[in-house]
Amino acid sequence: MKLDRRTIPYRILANGLQIVGLIIFSVVTSASSGGSILSRVGLVAVLVVLGIGLGVGWEIARFRRIDYELTADTFDLNSGVLSRREREIPYHRIQNVDIGQNIVQRAFGIAEVSLETAGGGSTEAQLRYVSREEADRLQDELSRRKRGADATAEGESEATAEVGETLFELSDREHLVLGMVSADFRFLGALSVLAPILAPQLAGAIAPEADLLLLFGPAIALAGLVAFWVLSGFLQILRYYDFELTRRGDELRYERGLLQRYNGTVPLSKIQTVSVQENVLARLLGYASVVIQTAGYAPGQDGSQVESAVPIAKRDRAFSLARAVEPFGEVTFERPPTRARTRYAARYTIGLAVLVGVLWLVNAITGLLPLWYTPLVALVLVPVAAHLKWKHLGYYTDGEHVVTRRGFWRRQTIVVPYDRVQVVFSSQTVFQRRRRLGTLTIDTAGGGGFASGDAVALDIDKTVAESLREDVAGNLQRALRTQ
Repeated sequence: MKLDRRTIPYRILANGLQIVGLIIFSVVTSASSGGSILSRVGLVAVLVVLGIGLGVGWEIARFRRIDYELTADTFDLNSGVLSRREREIPYHRIQNVDIGQNIVQRAFGIAEVSLETAGGGSTEAQLRYVSREEADRLQDELSRRKRGADATAEGESEATAEVGETLFELSDREHLVLGMVSADFRFLGALSVLAPILAPQLAGAIAPEADLLLLFGPAIALAGLVAFWVLSGFLQILRYYDFELTRRGDELRYERGLLQRYNGTVPLSKIQTVSVQENVLARLLGYASVVIQTAGYAPGQDGSQVESAVPIAKRDRAFSLARAVEPFGEVTFERPPTRARTRYAARYTIGLAVLVGVLWLVNAITGLLPLWYTPLVALVLVPVAAHLKWKHLGYYTDGEHVVTRRGFWRRQTIVVPYDRVQVVFSSQTVFQRRRRLGTLTIDTAGGGGFASGDAVALDIDKTVAESLREDVAGNLQRALRTQ
């Protein structure tokens, strides 16, 4: 089977910017050489014709040299113009089949299909591009054949429900809430501390004759924060526009996006962790998001982007959806000992002292920061910050899962089934040893995609950390024996 023929004009159009860049470069180069206008126009015309000819020829050759086939046991893909590459991907190794379309591709009626294999951190195969109908057919057919291969390998029935069950749809209200809570409040917090110090000095340095600008420095900083908030929220709404999560057989499927439309699959058997995340504003409004981490790959990822399985929902509903993916019971967290709270207070005090010292040094050298001592006001907030950090830490274990919680600005509750644990280890820093504290880290085979970070029980008692490490390792062995 071949790619869609509309791939050729689309790729020529998509690469047109490079031709425009070549034209601009040619005009600038010929102008600086002092040649006549006629000669410059002639050179540009030759380069344009040559560039278009080479581009069209290359895209036609590329189209003719790419073909794919679904055999009895493998998905075969042959590609390459100058260097030929032939790949056979067994169905049981295919982990995710994702479909992507930007707004121009939707106008052309074509889509990109990406195949990921188990343990891979990058795309194993891409079809650029097939019709949207063919993309949907490939996604369904590859998922069906993958289930058949897995069922045959495990001696199970190949019969699987094909009718999808809708687990979650993003409503108009939830779109608005998502936009409101999407800003990174850790970044906003840092800006809110530094902006009143730096904005007036920067305004005076840029326009020293307009002294009135100094009066508006804080207002300018506040306007910048609001603009950042609105922009980040708008981008998140575009990203998760018309989001829908369904369950079909033994896999989850999601679809989302306005300008860039994605449709992907998440095999339930490959899920490593399930996490409920709540930033500070989402907690105040009673909302949370659900993220999942799969073995070595995050469906729909863009580089290091973090994707949400459920971008925003009422907190109770978010936990219900998390339990629909990975069944776990009610959780009662054990907090770290109170001496950990003292450690945080000392850390924040030292951090403020270093910041004030740096600002004083800058002012001593440049004289631009007469309010260098302003961060000292935050000293009164140190006990509160230390308590809040301590309050939002915790861990919990039962017969089948280990659950950890951490973070104030963005609180993460991470659920790890025992049979997904790869490595469990305890550690101590120099400062933790002084207070007899330790950290327990539970690592899985996840690729760091849907979920950000491992499950970590932070600053718990050293003896408890070692005992918990042994318990998790023992429960892992018992879980593996019962499979």
